[in-house]
Amino acid sequence: MISESGPGRGLPVRRLVQLYTGLTLYGVSMGLMLRAELGLEPWSVLNQGISRHTGLSIGTVTIVSGALILLLWIPLRQRPGLGTVSNVVILGLVMDATLAWVPELDSLGARIPLLAGAVLLNGAATGLYISADFGPGPRDGLMTGLHRRTGRPVRLVRTCIEVTVLAAGFLLGGSVGVGTVVYALAIGPLAQFFLRRFAVKGAPAKPSPVVARGEASPERAILPE
Repeated sequence: MISESGPGRGLPVRRLVQLYTGLTLYGVSMGLMLRAELGLEPWSVLNQGISRHTGLSIGTVTIVSGALILLLWIPLRQRPGLGTVSNVVILGLVMDATLAWVPELDSLGARIPLLAGAVLLNGAATGLYISADFGPGPRDGLMTGLHRRTGRPVRLVRTCIEVTVLAAGFLLGGSVGVGTVVYALAIGPLAQFFLRRFAVKGAPAKPSPVVARGEASPERAILPE
């Protein structure tokens, strides 16, 4: 059963625009990081590794892996929202479209600013879609679900998941590099900044479903501190 986070509350049209703009830009940023060829964030490393072994596009793998992760929500008693389902479908489609439109780059002088722009765009996209408050993405929901079921700190759960995913992706041939490190260091501060920037004013105060119970804010639940 799909759970809408706060249906009808707080400027729903703006929230829908934020949701789909954010998810679209997130997919674009993931495609641009691939074109930069300087290293990917952990889940893309895994998806790229699987793509290389299956012959499927990385966007298709992203969609399939997102759907499979949702199955793990069942024992964790997580309920997907509109944003969750949209996340599964849109990211992969937009990533493949971006790769089709943006050519491969040979010059390091072009790939470095492309990486920087992709990470910045990813931070803005994260702030947009999380602030819309239509439910977490499948990977974030897995993290918060494990947090609730195990009682372990969110930061520890997130670290364990991403280290495992990164190691598996690396073994499968996914791209790990300076971009992986830059993303890990920059995405927390960037997303926290944009979460505040894109907060929907006038919406009644209500904890976001992204936030694990007992956490004070989306930033603390979903991002490194």
